Amino acid sequence: MHTKIIIPGLVFCLSGLASFAQRDTTKKQTIDITSSYKPVLRNAVKVNFSASNLTADTSKIISPYTIPSQILLYTYQPSALKPLALTQDTGVELGLRNFLKIGFGNYTTPYISAGFSFGDGKKSLINIYADYISSKGKIKYQDYSQINIKASGSYFTNRNEVYGSAGISQHNYYLYGYNHLTHTYNKADVLQRLTDIKLKAGFRNRDVNESGISYDPNVEINVFNSQNKLTESSLLFIVPAEKSIDDKFSIKLTAKADITSYSTKNYIPNNIKFNNNIFSVAPEVIYATPVLSIHAGVTPTWDNNQLSVLPNFYGEAQIPDKSFLVQAGLIGRFIKNNYQNLSDINPYLAPSLSQKNTREIEAYGGLKASIGKHFNFSAKAGFVHYTNLPFFINDTTIGSDLKNFKVSNESKVTDLRIHGDMSFISQDKFTVTGGLTFNGYTGMKDNAKAWGTVPLEINASLRWWAFKQVMIKGDFKTFTGGPYLLPNNVNKTLSGAADLSAGVEVAINKKISAWFDINNIFNDKYQRWNNYELYGLNILAGVILKF
Repeated sequence: MHTKIIIPGLVFCLSGLASFAQRDTTKKQTIDITSSYKPVLRNAVKVNFSASNLTADTSKIISPYTIPSQILLYTYQPSALKPLALTQDTGVELGLRNFLKIGFGNYTTPYISAGFSFGDGKKSLINIYADYISSKGKIKYQDYSQINIKASGSYFTNRNEVYGSAGISQHNYYLYGYNHLTHTYNKADVLQRLTDIKLKAGFRNRDVNESGISYDPNVEINVFNSQNKLTESSLLFIVPAEKSIDDKFSIKLTAKADITSYSTKNYIPNNIKFNNNIFSVAPEVIYATPVLSIHAGVTPTWDNNQLSVLPNFYGEAQIPDKSFLVQAGLIGRFIKNNYQNLSDINPYLAPSLSQKNTREIEAYGGLKASIGKHFNFSAKAGFVHYTNLPFFINDTTIGSDLKNFKVSNESKVTDLRIHGDMSFISQDKFTVTGGLTFNGYTGMKDNAKAWGTVPLEINASLRWWAFKQVMIKGDFKTFTGGPYLLPNNVNKTLSGAADLSAGVEVAINKKISAWFDINNIFNDKYQRWNNYELYGLNILAGVILKF
């Protein structure tokens, strides 16, 4: 009984399984594969860098600009005009370090200039320069000569530079500005021989040290004399130091001592001797960014023991979205009126009986701009207040022959000063520069006019490398004449002048060049100082040897 029941049941189950295991052709079949993956590190390969072109940076960065100090420079004076108006020309630069330039011209004018360099420029460098020129004019004793010799050198370490220089110069002028019909002199009697011996040494860092301090202490010794008339010795200490606080702020401190001893020789009735000393300390805070630069400080100055606190504020700011810079300032300084500095302006100066230094305070404003890639200009106007400004007048004392000049100090005077300059520079092939300076003196108490000054001066210069080996140059100067004083308080005004010079220089080969200069093309025998007529048209030519 039980067997009959079990056997049919098993047959039913097996038949059911068989029917379930039959292939279903209506569905896609899938196969699942299970495997194990064991990760391994691949061998390292060399990284290859592919170059890519850099994107051009077309932005223009305006860097801060600091106005140089004008100490010891008379801003109302023109460029020195010697009896022979020569303009130093620039030799063809062919990469050689030593040169000899010689030439000759009318007015019996020999000219020689030489320069020599030694050292590799990395550890040491020594430069020696010398030049000589002389001329003889058509007026009796209208002669002139000068010789200059200077050697300068530097020794470089990794962080610092020790430098020094020594030089001697001798300029011979003759006081020919007198009436030759009523006065007779020997040539030795009218000789004005000015000799200067100068020594200088200093020590400065080549890069900013770990403390962020830059320094340049230096000392200079001058011994200046006029033959058989006077001797003047000067000692100048300057200790500047600057420390950067961060990328924008820095502080600066400059201490200066300018000590001068003056004495006359063979002066009748008695010789004169005195000292002229100026001491100053100038602390300053500087804030500088690409669009704004501000300098703020004061300069306590002791002028022969008399204290003056001078302002020192100036700065520049860029106008947003413009290429213009606005500049403004209130600056004070002392100009030392020792005999050497005054004779650089007027070489026909008589010995000084006293010296008063000039205090100058200037308030100004102006614009600066760069237009395009080649053109730059600046314009500035302001008022300058002077104390003890020296004017130059002919010696009009009774019996004087007017050939000497003396200083007439003006205790208070204001100058409306306007200055502008421009330049167009195309690489090193073409350069044009020009400038204009106007000075209007008012408010004088001790002098009727600003004797010996130049109200308006315009100058221009051209340098053009017309070909690879040919350089053409030109220089132009024009100015209005200043007032001068005659006996009995008679005053007149000098005629203005226009002086044009031109020249050419041709490189024959790498070592030899020829040059030709023609000066005062208009043949204008003008006077910068009353009674002292300059030479007319003069021509010079010669060769340059480089080795």
